[in-house]
Amino acid sequence: MRMTSLIFSAIVLATPATAEDLRGPDEFKDIEDQSERSQALFNEMAKVITHPRCMNCHPVENLPMQGDDMRPHNPPVVRWNEAGFGPPGLHCTSCHGAENAEFVGGEGSIPGHTPWHLPPVSMGWIGLSVAEICAQLKDPERNGNRTLAELADHNANDGLVGWGWKPGKGRTPAPGTQKMFGELTKSWIETGAACPE
Repeated sequence: MRMTSLIFSAIVLATPATAEDLRGPDEFKDIEDQSERSQALFNEMAKVITHPRCMNCHPVENLPMQGDDMRPHNPPVVRWNEAGFGPPGLHCTSCHGAENAEFVGGEGSIPGHTPWHLPPVSMGWIGLSVAEICAQLKDPERNGNRTLAELADHNANDGLVGWGWKPGKGRTPAPGTQKMFGELTKSWIETGAACPE
């Protein structure tokens, strides 16, 4: 029985969250302690943040990942500099157009959005704990010099963030909706922006 539980847990952890797996802020209102509620809200946000749609583009190294299995980008490319648009002669937009492009006669698609780029290394998440990602998001020196209000707006309205819910054929969308993610971010901030321990 214990082995079955371990196998089931491993499968659950390896399976990206689906749209139905994200709860809205109202589902946390019964947590009376504000700090506990704030931490619970961030843990819910983390279902999006730690999903492959987000993590693949937030490497701590210079190589992006791809796919639900978060494998190294093929063909091999690098961030190149803080702008994150790729090296001269092979910018991200060499392959990634303004919108998703389905493969002709095959499964899958090439992601697309304008602009298409990696964030700076300071915004890398792969390999960090949820608590470490939370601390990073609150730190203007590591979050793109954003205030918490600007972070909430970024999560709720940025088009490249929004691509995570419209990733094209062959990819699992991020859980929930961008609107819900923005609402969770706003509620997390309103309850003190506490990080999980």
